[in-house]
Order: sequence, then C-alpha cells, then structure tokens
Amino acid sequence: MIKSELVQIIANRNPHLFQRDVENIVNAVFDEITDSLAQGNRVELRGFGAFSVKNRPAREGRNPRTGDKVAVAEKWVPFFKTGKELRERLNK
Repeated sequence: MIKSELVQIIANRNPHLFQRDVENIVNAVFDEITDSLAQGNRVELRGFGAFSVKNRPAREGRNPRTGDKVAVAEKWVPFFKTGKELRERLNK
C-alpha cells in the first residue's frame, strides 16, 4: 500500500471528510512522526508498534565490485518494533 491508497481508503470510510483534508491529516501524522524521530525521540502507537532511532557506529566496509576497503560513516537509522496486537493479528 502506498500513501495515496491509504488516503483513498480513509476518505472512502469517512465520506463526511474531503479527500484533501484526509491527505493533510495523513501528511501531518507522518510529519510529526518524522520530526519526533529526527529529535531522537521514540514514537509509540499502542497496539501497532514503536518507532525509534538506533545508532550504527562507523565501520570499515568493502566495495563489492573491487573488494577495496571503504570507510562507512556513523549514522542514525529508523527502527520499528511491532506491538503485541499487531503481532498477534499477523500470526492468527
């Protein structure tokens, strides 16, 4: 599912809302999650899961074509851990 499909499904379930309003709401939710993660905070959606950021320290990697050593810089990556309800629903 892509974001436009999500917007369409929510708009269809809520005919009293305009599609552009639903799109604004979905964008606002994603923007808030992104901003919170960028500040290093954790975002928890009960029953669904939790988003957080993890640090990957600098390391030495290899170029797969040439085999040469390459320095890989430290970076922060998003991490998602599923909630109990989501896991149970997936594993019925």
